[in-house]
Amino acid sequence: MTRTEFILTTAVILFVAFCMGWFANWLVHRFTRVAQSDVDELERMGQELHEAEETRDQAITYLQQREAELTNQLTQTEAELSAAMDGLRDARHEAEELRAYIERVNQG
Repeated sequence: MTRTEFILTTAVILFVAFCMGWFANWLVHRFTRVAQSDVDELERMGQELHEAEETRDQAITYLQQREAELTNQLTQTEAELSAAMDGLRDARHEAEELRAYIERVNQG
């Protein structure tokens, strides 16, 4: 094999290797390419996730407001109950005093 044949053979082998590499790269990119429909579906899913998070945040805010309202209402109801119980206690005490007074007057 002469020097020229060796160079020519090496050049052909390198060219064939280059072509095979290019073809393999093309195949890999051809089969791993993301379709536009997949991208659109991912965008739609991202939008739906964002909307779901907003809805969740609104629900949490509503529940916190409702909880504050109910806590306030419960506090007011407890205060009213305490006042009513104090009034009932005073009324019972007064009724006992009146019964005792009536008994004393009736005996005396």
